[in-house]
Amino acid sequence: MKISRPWEKATIAASLVLLLGACSHAPKETASIATEECATCDAKLEALKNREAELASKEQALQARAQELASQQKAAAAASAHTVADAGDHMLPPNAKPGECYARAWVPPKYKTITEKVVKKEAGTRYEVIPAKYKTVKKRLLVKEASEKLKVIPAKYKWVEERVLVKPAGEKIVTVPAKYETVTEKVLDKPAHTVWKKGTGPIQRIDQATGEIMCLVEVPATYKTVTRKVLKTPATTKTIQSPAVYKTVKKRVVAEPEHTVKVEIPAQYKTITVTELVTPPQTKAIEIPAVYSTVTRQEKISDGHMEWRSILCQTNMTRGRIAQIQRALKAKGFNPGPIDGVIGSETVAAINAFQRKNNLPVDRYLNIATVKALGVSTH
Repeated sequence: MKISRPWEKATIAASLVLLLGACSHAPKETASIATEECATCDAKLEALKNREAELASKEQALQARAQELASQQKAAAAASAHTVADAGDHMLPPNAKPGECYARAWVPPKYKTITEKVVKKEAGTRYEVIPAKYKTVKKRLLVKEASEKLKVIPAKYKWVEERVLVKPAGEKIVTVPAKYETVTEKVLDKPAHTVWKKGTGPIQRIDQATGEIMCLVEVPATYKTVTRKVLKTPATTKTIQSPAVYKTVKKRVVAEPEHTVKVEIPAQYKTITVTELVTPPQTKAIEIPAVYSTVTRQEKISDGHMEWRSILCQTNMTRGRIAQIQRALKAKGFNPGPIDGVIGSETVAAINAFQRKNNLPVDRYLNIATVKALGVSTH
């Protein structure tokens, strides 16, 4: 029977898709690398398919082994039943004691459970194609290199004030006129003299004269003020220095002459977006651990057989002893029903529960081992 393993098919499909994707989407920079990787795709895929067939074969072998174990168990059970049939009814219990009853019971074969860890799928290697990784980066590209050029700087002018000679310094002969001064002086106008004046009102008479009176009067000198110009300094000549004559004028002069300078022209750049390869495509080998399956099987440790068991029966069973057994069951927590000395369905259920809990043989008989475990006397 072929076992379907979806996870393996998915792994193969994913590997193939990744390989094909790497081949079809790889940029020009990694075309050669992707081509080499794709060249091995078929070989790897074939190896994965062979591996799948091998694993399917091993799983079929495991299932056949499980069926074989089941057949062996059925054969062992049949052999045990055949042994019981061959035993016959003529055999009697050995070492029987007087007053006891025995029942022949089938003791089934004993098995032990063996759990084994078997390889369901051996370890292997799975190849996974890791596609190339790219990143988008921005780069500055030189468009035009740096250069120099000559720039003419025009002349600069300014206005300045300047004193200009209008007339140079010189000398000239100047006549210095005579200087006069006004002099005021008193000059004799009339010298002192005497004049005869008629007198009037004589105070006395002279010689009893009766004629005209004449007086000789002294007339003082008279003066008059005369103003006249007198020469103080005579006229002369002198040489006079004449200073130069200037005037202030404004004129436009060159402050900075025309000249040339070198001008640096910076380089010109352009930012562009490019896709760069970060890691090339590669194949990664992934170790797949072995898968184990836990197989449980039964191994016979003893064959089934018939044995005689000491039991209570009507021959050695009394109502009083049954009542003791019922009370003992109740005391140990197992409900036997009414304490009436009769083994009914409730009493049998309580006995079987007690047997199972205490690892005693569980059968339809009230065996002596159970009675002893309940602490009830067997006599």
